[in-house]
Amino acid sequence: MGIDIAEMTVADYDEVFALWQEAEGLGLHPNECDSRKGVAMYLARNPGTCFVARDGERLIGAVLCGNDGRRGYLNHLAVAEAYRRRRIGTVLIHRCTDALKQMGIRRCNLFVFAANDAAVEFWRKLGWRCYDEFGVKAMSLNIE
Repeated sequence: MGIDIAEMTVADYDEVFALWQEAEGLGLHPNECDSRKGVAMYLARNPGTCFVARDGERLIGAVLCGNDGRRGYLNHLAVAEAYRRRRIGTVLIHRCTDALKQMGIRRCNLFVFAANDAAVEFWRKLGWRCYDEFGVKAMSLNIE
């Protein structure tokens, strides 16, 4: 059975969130932007840029990708442990960056925890530049 890549839908949410929870190094906010509602809003705002990978019926990879009109952003790339080192993550990334290019987006950013050595090395091997001098700031807005 081959690996199929498809656009992510809200119907994928439960499987995607379970995969994210199993993946080490992801900063999840299940009561905020990573809730079903938050992901549904993200998918609606970013059609054609978020993808899942399946081996038959089993979800084995997922990535969120969107843009602000100038820059693209990748979030929550995860591949099931048993499927890593098969270029599935790379294929998901290329699907995202290809979609961004078709929209005229010329730059893409992502955030990686500095202590996540495996992720930092993964992205570097793919040619992504690490800007260690940036200090990211974030705040929850607590909207009901």
